Amino acid sequence: MDPIVNTSVQNVPPPAGSKGLGWKIFFGIILGLSIIANIVLFVLLIAIGSQMLFGATDTSESFVEKAIEKGPGSSKIAVIKIEGIINGELADLVASEIKEAKNDKSVKAVIFKTVTSGGGIAASDRIYDEITRFKAETGKPVIAFMQTIATSGGYYTSVGCDKIIAEPTAITGSIGVIMGHFELKDLMELKLGIKPLVVKSGPKKDWPTSFEPVTEEQIAYLKDTLIMPAYERFLDVVAKGRTELTLEQIRTLADGSVYNAQQAFDNKLIDEIGYMQEAIKDAKTLAKITNARVVEYNKAFSLEDWLGAKSGINTFLRLNRDSLYEFTTPQLMYLWDAGLCF
Repeated sequence: MDPIVNTSVQNVPPPAGSKGLGWKIFFGIILGLSIIANIVLFVLLIAIGSQMLFGATDTSESFVEKAIEKGPGSSKIAVIKIEGIINGELADLVASEIKEAKNDKSVKAVIFKTVTSGGGIAASDRIYDEITRFKAETGKPVIAFMQTIATSGGYYTSVGCDKIIAEPTAITGSIGVIMGHFELKDLMELKLGIKPLVVKSGPKKDWPTSFEPVTEEQIAYLKDTLIMPAYERFLDVVAKGRTELTLEQIRTLADGSVYNAQQAFDNKLIDEIGYMQEAIKDAKTLAKITNARVVEYNKAFSLEDWLGAKSGINTFLRLNRDSLYEFTTPQLMYLWDAGLCF
């Protein structure tokens, strides 16, 4: 006889305390979010306090020092970086850092660490002017230290210094002027079916225009009006800074050629081949000091920067009339074009 099996389902009571498990999870999530919110609020309050501390109402740049070599605070050597394409923004930053060094009486010398293929002629000239003004107003020595690449506008700014030092692998030179231009006539008319209408007061008003082929007459006009005056100014600046060379020697070197460190030294375009240690040593010698703290300037904490208000992403994504104008307008540059890959 088969055994009797009880198949009835019995109700098993839930474990003690399980009824409140869902509420515990819910309140745990709320507590976690509250902690995160308080942390964010705390950081925001610190940011606001820092901004007030560094002068939120002051439109000038504020900097903090980063020591890269220890020494007495009463004698400092400031390292100011000229890095990236030289444009108005970089010129503003360098000018602000030069002002910082000028106002600090403990700064005995300045080293301009230059890593750039050049850039705009106006921005390059402004940095050069700021350097020469600093020298004239303070009497303190300035040294250009070329690292990796310091061509065209990078060399232009360097000749304003008392001494130029280049790393053994650095590239410099490219003394000259370049202007780029896009011809969009075929793209506009043949590909897009757009034919521009230009009304002008005189035949040279839009030379060169992206909507018509550039003629030999226009090229000659641009060369005489823009290229050669900027080129002659470059030669004049080099002649003032490199008194070891005659103007004729400079003109021979200034055919746009780039030079490695040894070639630049042999042609008297630089004074020394070495590293940052040599630049610091020479700065101490020129400043007549034996010991110094070497510092770099970093922008002070900014709430506006932290919140991303100055982020370049919006500028990059925004295509408006200004950016279109900048894209189609010829740019006169102290720039080694091949150096853009560095």
